[in-house]
Amino acid sequence: MTDAQTVSDLTKEQARLELARLAALLGRANTAYHREDAPEISDAEYDAAKRRNAEIEMHFPELKRDDSPSEVVGAAPGEGFGKISHVVPMLSLGNAFEDDDVTDFDDRIRKYLNLGARRELQFIAEPKIDGLSLSLRYEGGHLVYAATRGDGETGENVTENAKTIADIPRVLEAAPDVIEVRGEVYMSHADFEALNTRIREKNAKLEADGKKPLTVFANPRNAAAGSLRQLDPTVTRERPLRFFAYAWGDLSAPLAKTQMGAIERLAALGFVTNDLTKLCDGPEALIAHYRDIETQRVSLGYDIDGVVYKVDDLGLQARLGFRSTTPRWAVAHKFPAELAWTRLEGIDIQVGRTGALSPVARLQPVTVGGVVVSNATLHNEDYIAGRDSKGADIRDGKDIRVGDWVQVYRAGDVIPKVADVDLSKRAEGAERYVLPERCPECDSPAVREEGDAVRYCTGGLICPSQAIEKLRHFVARKALDIEGLGAKQIEMFFDDPDLSIKTPADIFTLANRDAANLTSLKNRKGWKDKSVANLFAAIEAKRDIGFARLLFGLGIRHIGETGAKDLAQHFGEWSKLERAAETARPAALAWRAADLAEDAERIAAAKGGRRGRIKEVRDAAEAACNVSVVAKAAWDDLTGIDGIGASVALSLTDAFANENERAEIDRLVGMLRIEAPEAMLTESPVAGKTVVFTGKLEKMTRDEAKVRAEALGAKVSGSVSSKTDILVAGPGAGSKAKKAADLGVTTIDEDGWLELIEGL
Repeated sequence: MTDAQTVSDLTKEQARLELARLAALLGRANTAYHREDAPEISDAEYDAAKRRNAEIEMHFPELKRDDSPSEVVGAAPGEGFGKISHVVPMLSLGNAFEDDDVTDFDDRIRKYLNLGARRELQFIAEPKIDGLSLSLRYEGGHLVYAATRGDGETGENVTENAKTIADIPRVLEAAPDVIEVRGEVYMSHADFEALNTRIREKNAKLEADGKKPLTVFANPRNAAAGSLRQLDPTVTRERPLRFFAYAWGDLSAPLAKTQMGAIERLAALGFVTNDLTKLCDGPEALIAHYRDIETQRVSLGYDIDGVVYKVDDLGLQARLGFRSTTPRWAVAHKFPAELAWTRLEGIDIQVGRTGALSPVARLQPVTVGGVVVSNATLHNEDYIAGRDSKGADIRDGKDIRVGDWVQVYRAGDVIPKVADVDLSKRAEGAERYVLPERCPECDSPAVREEGDAVRYCTGGLICPSQAIEKLRHFVARKALDIEGLGAKQIEMFFDDPDLSIKTPADIFTLANRDAANLTSLKNRKGWKDKSVANLFAAIEAKRDIGFARLLFGLGIRHIGETGAKDLAQHFGEWSKLERAAETARPAALAWRAADLAEDAERIAAAKGGRRGRIKEVRDAAEAACNVSVVAKAAWDDLTGIDGIGASVALSLTDAFANENERAEIDRLVGMLRIEAPEAMLTESPVAGKTVVFTGKLEKMTRDEAKVRAEALGAKVSGSVSSKTDILVAGPGAGSKAKKAADLGVTTIDEDGWLELIEGL
């Protein structure tokens, strides 16, 4: 595996190893940064590693580790201090790296809160101080304790040290009875230089006396953190520490109704707040202030590594709430990482577990953001050709060729990217790069469907890059989870000529192999009579398997853990899923044909041609595929499951229609006893009912409504059918309301829905 390998192309074992590497890397980095005050890697590298970890977990949710860095904030407190549990956890922030990320942040909030694009939504923007987070608890106006962030739940008691900082008041006037003020301890550039000068002067005397010299600090952040975490408060008192207040934790009474109002209240209480904090009216104003702060960065006199954006209205903050380790209502817009130029020496093709062919740039090694880079992602063949997925030019249409002088960019991802090409240095006769049309692993055709950015190998189980990954996926923790049969054993059995396991069904025939093969297994290193017996028993135990686990374990493209659960809950029995996939197949083919035709129409229109009528395209496709009323109904039912769109439905029907793959699925299913999913709750008036929300909801967001309905045992569907029990229709309900009326489906408005579930 290379450091440029895209996540979608990682094999299961590569992803597992990469998650282990990243967990170790980030664990060491957290300890070094938060507890030892001696960072081992740059902020950019840390952010990149954490983002890559999250991306891998999104693609391989079954591999998420118990010690996942995604669930970690800071580091466990050191042993030299007492521990303090935070009443309100001290969470970290999500990151933005591009202007588009800021726009996406605004869009996500509006969507979650069901706010239209024209509704006013104000934010505050403040410098992100590069220091050490600190929480100060006051009761009755008196400072009770001060605690570091620690791991977010428990911090170090640094009360006596905090009392030595002039910016931290010991007593507050007219404050809430209980208030936790949070902010950042930092050291100014001037104070940092003066401190190091004093240390060097003292070291000269120590060295003259043959004594061990003191540590000279590498940067102001290290100096601030190391000073605050001195076991002797008198040492801290000698260090010029400062404190910016910008947040709060536990409160007995609100500070204000807005973030800006609360900051002003903190200033009135005697805390130092940052005068660059500004109220902004949307993404454009946020980005403009970010640019302004960025230009002032070198002259501020203290270190910052970005700008933090927060929703100003505290009521909206409360509605938005939190993810596991980050608030939805805030994001840190980090300053960009470095760029570097180097030579593109070659382009390698890697085949991922799904069969995706991904091009990787092989580079003349170059240092980017403090890291030596020798590989970078090239995304796909369109990116190499200088086009985006819609055919529009990127990089001014410049394609990428072997031998080119290219710009490498690192920010927000461990995987570097090739960002630009210097045509003035292109060698004469350099040829355009053409992605291979056959898989480099198995020589099967590699096809790219219209509108798809990626080319895929069609080899399936015969492709080494896919076959073993399907097996690893099948035995993963959230799939079959067979004790004693993990990725390592799968790889051994896959390559073994006697104990060959090539498909999932082969696993369940392992115990039936002849005595010679079993003896061969027992004689292998690490395998004895007991371990073999335990493995066979674990395999036998998994003959009883849950519907969703089995479906997820098959590794069908686009069907993840959540999709598998949705399908299992909808159909209940495996045979019903099979019949639905078979019955809907003609309609699925028609959908795909129409989709490709529509793509062709759009491309033609973009180039100045006449765009055809989409309905005619759809009708023609259905006629060509002989789509019956029954097939159409089955397709509508399948794609009407909430969370199951056309892509998932197409993949499902493809798998069951593929003769070889279906034979393996049937062979496997014949060896298992598939358990139906647990019945939904029955204690509410909507339990077991299928509910559809349509139109504009004014008192809750669509996401809030769905979560509440499912918590009460209801199924939430995206479309109206004869199986729909309740349609909750807001303003602008449109065709769904008409269809519900035609089918005799009970229709209520939002108030009626809230009345129905009132008190539950």
